[in-house]
Amino acid sequence: MKQEIERKFLVTGDGWRVTAGTGAICCQGYITAGKSEATVRVRLLGGQGFLTVKSPAQGISCSECEYEIPAADAEYMIKNLCGDRLVSKKRYTLENNGMIWEIDEFSGSNEGLTVAEIELEREDQPFEKPEWLGAEVTSDSRYYNAALALRPFSKW
Repeated sequence: MKQEIERKFLVTGDGWRVTAGTGAICCQGYITAGKSEATVRVRLLGGQGFLTVKSPAQGISCSECEYEIPAADAEYMIKNLCGDRLVSKKRYTLENNGMIWEIDEFSGSNEGLTVAEIELEREDQPFEKPEWLGAEVTSDSRYYNAALALRPFSKW
């Protein structure tokens, strides 16, 4: 089981687009999603399917098991097991000052929200913040993708 250590920020401006490329369409659904229980997510990202199980967050860390699955299986699970617990977005991956950032530009009921995430090797790992980063929202559970599937940005 992998330990995921992640920090999350709002994105301000478009400076990140210069090196972001075209991005990949991402549709993900949640079989289970809650603050106090494990989250089970199924994702289609750029034509690949993934099934992920995450423990509840402990600060900026959680345990994560992620498995590649056939795209057809992921599509089936999203359509038949997730109900309306869905998130759609375009994901961009880029390098900045030696670190890899994932930028999610949400669509659908989360339109207008753009979030950047960085995975770290340890909780106290330093990194340079790009000029396009806004406020840190790591500890604001409203910005968790599972929470956005249950209560979209447009309903805040």
